[in-house]
Amino acid sequence: MGRRQIDSEPTRWVPLGLLLMGLFSCFLVYMFMSVVLRPSEKIQFLSVSENESVELVDNNGGCCRGMDHFELWGAAVKWGSDFKFNSSVECCDACKAMCNGKDGPCLCDSWVFCGNPDACGSKYGECWLKKQKDPLAPDKQDAGENTIWTSGLIYGKGEGIVKMETQYGPLHIKLLPECAPRSVMYILELLTMRHCAGCQFYRAEGRGQSWDSEGNHLNSAPFGPPFALVQGTLEAEGVLFKKIPTEECPIIQRGSVAWIGSGPEFFISLANHEEWKKSYTVFGYVLPEDMEIAEKIATLPTVPDVWNNINVSVLEKPVSFSFRRVKVST
Repeated sequence: MGRRQIDSEPTRWVPLGLLLMGLFSCFLVYMFMSVVLRPSEKIQFLSVSENESVELVDNNGGCCRGMDHFELWGAAVKWGSDFKFNSSVECCDACKAMCNGKDGPCLCDSWVFCGNPDACGSKYGECWLKKQKDPLAPDKQDAGENTIWTSGLIYGKGEGIVKMETQYGPLHIKLLPECAPRSVMYILELLTMRHCAGCQFYRAEGRGQSWDSEGNHLNSAPFGPPFALVQGTLEAEGVLFKKIPTEECPIIQRGSVAWIGSGPEFFISLANHEEWKKSYTVFGYVLPEDMEIAEKIATLPTVPDVWNNINVSVLEKPVSFSFRRVKVST
């Protein structure tokens, strides 16, 4: 009898023990889900939203291109005879260092470099840092094959923004001369025209069911059609358009303004298009607060068409636009 009583004690506690073990296992599973899955979801969400702005900053801050055989004039803030480098990129970076986006105006918004030892002679390596009276209408000194200089523009925070006027509202575009100097020079030429006759959007396709409102591609969704873009031309009457060679080609993101080929056809992307790789020269981006205007254009009536065996949506009525300066408050 006593032995039986001893055996009965662990038997009585077995259900409670199993219950405690089950609760402990559930707790471990919960902790695993909390520590592993929840942080990864948060990181994934933040990386998507932050990359959109960080990449735009990198597009602007990571490039340092100039135009060969082109000389910008302007008031010198660093004299090249006493300021020399081995490359145009170093000269450009020196100008950027004086326009770092902090409080206060840019002290340098243009640079001029002489990088051909044979052509430059004693001027080889000279880096002239300059300040333009009007960054949207830079003072040009000389251009052509006989010009020994390479020049570039720098647009700081709040600078280099032009307004694309449409009947549905303005699209403010931040230009990227450090990444696409030749493209930006063409836009600045259009800026001098009262009317940009011939400039228009003629194709419009929304995000459909493939991208969310932030431009992120949805899992298992097709990459188009529709292709989440508005497409048009920047070939204006009265302005000779010369094919623009490939410049900086980052991954296309929501808001990117890029050439198709060498132009003058271009598009504004309504989504992040990693699948397009680095295929298009990006010369600006639409400010986030104006993307609703681009989205509005993408909802206008269209008719289906086929281009090179690809289904596209063409606007029933093209949307004309012109470029305007943006008044900067002082």
